[in-house]
Amino acid sequence: MTTLANVLMLSGGLIAILAGVGILRFSTSYARFHAAGKASPVAFLVTAIGASIQLGASGAAYLAIASTAMVLTLPIGVHLLFRAVHRTSTNDHLVVDDLAPAEARGQG
Repeated sequence: MTTLANVLMLSGGLIAILAGVGILRFSTSYARFHAAGKASPVAFLVTAIGASIQLGASGAAYLAIASTAMVLTLPIGVHLLFRAVHRTSTNDHLVVDDLAPAEARGQG
């Protein structure tokens, strides 16, 4: 079992490295948030599964609580960051801005 746990934890680390490279390489803040918001929880979940195998039932319970909290709160946090960037930047790179009419009416 420890070999499987080690492979999962190493895979999670590699996914986290890919997320970091995406944050550094992407040119727009939207793409950077996407890389951070999608790959980071996947990396954590894969690493947590490997660590759960290694730690046993009590450690797995703590990791399950942490994983649940991350999966529930991370999309909301990334969405709020997207909205903050959208409101404070010029958005010249957007072809169609679907959020602009709602914000002009005061609904956003």
